[in-house]
Amino acid sequence: MEHVPALDEDLKKTLGPATAKVLAEQLGLHTALDLLHHYPRRYAERGELTSLAELADQIDEHVTVVAQVADARILSFNGGRGKRLEVTITDGNGRLQLVFFGAGVHKPHKDLLPGTRAMFAGKVSKFNHKLQLAHPAYEPLGGDASDRDAATAFASQLIPIYPACAKLESWKIAKCVDAVLPSAQEAVDPLPAALREGRGLVPLTEALLKIHRPATKADIDDARQRLKWDEAFVLQVALARRRHADSQLPAVPRRPAQGGLLDSFDAKLPFTLTEGQQGVSKEIFDDLATSHPMHRLLQGEVGSGKTMVALRAMLAVVDSGGQAAMLAPTEVLAQQHHRSITEMMGELAEGGMLGGSDQGTKVVLLTGSMGVPARRRALLDLVTGEAGIVIGTHALIEDKVQFHDLGLVVVDEQHRFGVEQRDALRSKGKQPPHLLVMTATPIPRTVAMTVFGDLETSVLDQLPAGRSPIATHVVPAKDKPHFLTRAWERVREEVEKGHQAYVVCPRIGDEEEPKKKAAAEDEAEKRPPLAVLDIAEQLTRGPLAGLSVEVLHGRMDPADKDDVMRRFAAGEVKVLVATTVIEVGVNVPNSTAMVIMDADRFGVSQLHQLRGRVGRGSAPGLCLLVSEMHEASPARARLAAVAATLDGFELSRIDLEQRREGDVLGQAQSGVRSSLRMLAVIEDEEVITQAREEATRVVAEDPELERLPGLRTALDALLDTEREQYLEKG
Repeated sequence: MEHVPALDEDLKKTLGPATAKVLAEQLGLHTALDLLHHYPRRYAERGELTSLAELADQIDEHVTVVAQVADARILSFNGGRGKRLEVTITDGNGRLQLVFFGAGVHKPHKDLLPGTRAMFAGKVSKFNHKLQLAHPAYEPLGGDASDRDAATAFASQLIPIYPACAKLESWKIAKCVDAVLPSAQEAVDPLPAALREGRGLVPLTEALLKIHRPATKADIDDARQRLKWDEAFVLQVALARRRHADSQLPAVPRRPAQGGLLDSFDAKLPFTLTEGQQGVSKEIFDDLATSHPMHRLLQGEVGSGKTMVALRAMLAVVDSGGQAAMLAPTEVLAQQHHRSITEMMGELAEGGMLGGSDQGTKVVLLTGSMGVPARRRALLDLVTGEAGIVIGTHALIEDKVQFHDLGLVVVDEQHRFGVEQRDALRSKGKQPPHLLVMTATPIPRTVAMTVFGDLETSVLDQLPAGRSPIATHVVPAKDKPHFLTRAWERVREEVEKGHQAYVVCPRIGDEEEPKKKAAAEDEAEKRPPLAVLDIAEQLTRGPLAGLSVEVLHGRMDPADKDDVMRRFAAGEVKVLVATTVIEVGVNVPNSTAMVIMDADRFGVSQLHQLRGRVGRGSAPGLCLLVSEMHEASPARARLAAVAATLDGFELSRIDLEQRREGDVLGQAQSGVRSSLRMLAVIEDEEVITQAREEATRVVAEDPELERLPGLRTALDALLDTEREQYLEKG
């Protein structure tokens, strides 16, 4: 493999140990190549002042602004013993205050005279309801004689503003980039020449120079277009190679038997499958009938009936003589799936047992907390083939678990499992088993193509008949406390009608109290998130006194958790105060109300997931999002978006636009930092679609990329050992 010494060299050699240490620890940058791929976030122009109006959304963030000093004055306090310099800067639209204290006031007072234009970097904070930067670092843009050359250089350039940190401001990062920029000449171009020329893209070396030191805005556009293509294409090649390799593997075709288990199950269903469920089932059955392994992602709205589709796929495999395993992320969810599947199957889940159906099979549960006798029985049923279906947690992956003939693996909530866990289960088949991955977090098409591009995708976006609408409202607890009072009255009313309710909190409450930070002059004390144990106690003594209120959280003993869930499902417990352990798979049709405390501390997709736990029966659902954030805050805008639509795909799009996709890709890429620095999967749909087509064609012609050493090098850089395993194991 081609080696690129200058680019692979540790930054210590070029920049010295102190700077290299900050870049590595704070920004994850270790080599010259890493630094060249640390692109400017935006560019400032000398003639144009950066907007200060956006800073209200960036409290506690490190920012860089370009602005002009409007005035500066030194104030005394503590009877004249203390000094404070207040500098007001403006960009023509907004104003911002800078403060300096103590002995540190004299130099900035001399440097920052009214009329001076400079770059300022610091952490945005609030003091006396005003935004400010305390002790910001600054760099005058063209000051005294010694700075004149630098100022002239700045004057003729767009100023790159880099993602920075407290210990290294943007302009210092720019100087680091200057030191490694000559080595950009050695960058190996991953794009095939014909593709690059055909799409009118600039060479990689030119793109790196233009992104860091553009002469014009057109340079930035050229560089961005090219660098987006690199990211999209290299990732799509990795996924195309994975699809190609999968298509070469052998698998046992699994077809349902005429008049067998699946037919018996369908005949006893008390309802008709939706068109969506029928369509997706056909796609799955077609895949199962082929002689290479199915790799399919089944994504659908909360409550769209994914479990029903997965169960029918499992029954088809049992029909063909194989076994099916469903992997769930938590014990609560595994127990819930086991309960609902055995209920749906009835006597068909009691194969070989007294009163069971002749066509039935055994459905067993396997979790880490089971007693030894029950566990031994379950393991025996799996190895003999008596159990056609097993539902379990990561306990399924242990070495001692052996199958008679594993034909299908269903993974629920894909993003909660590590690569090794999924791979360990798949390796238990005599031949690679078919794989069905389910997620209840709807993903926009482009994200699915970027993250799960190796899987065929099926979408369920139709809700089964009989599901009720869910009304969602934001409860502004601080501005309008009587709204919160009314929320608890609504919960009581639902219980009086014979229904049940959830109250969700972000924290358990038995953790060590977070250490109180010394209150800084400019930082309002932030309270910790509301906790299950505290809220449950307050409700029992106050607004919900007299009702049966219980708690559920992840640190409870598994037997206690199961007992609470069982009693809640049976209607004995009226109000369940829980953490997000109830987020997926919990199905209690009689629950009609949910109150989410500190709702602003949850992501959009998570709120949508939680809300899907109510309205699962014939009575309408109610979801109340309680927040103390002020009306104009971005957090409240997120909550308003959730309240405004029940369309999970629309919400996941909003979520991504707000968060960018690093989180999504990070989860999918085995926890590795997102490789996407330039590409935005929502905005760049066209590039991703075209890159996928090009990648598929390139891999079909040259699966090992023997004729494209530059692409192979880029792939090796993207797929470090951990990512390579991720893509190989799925």
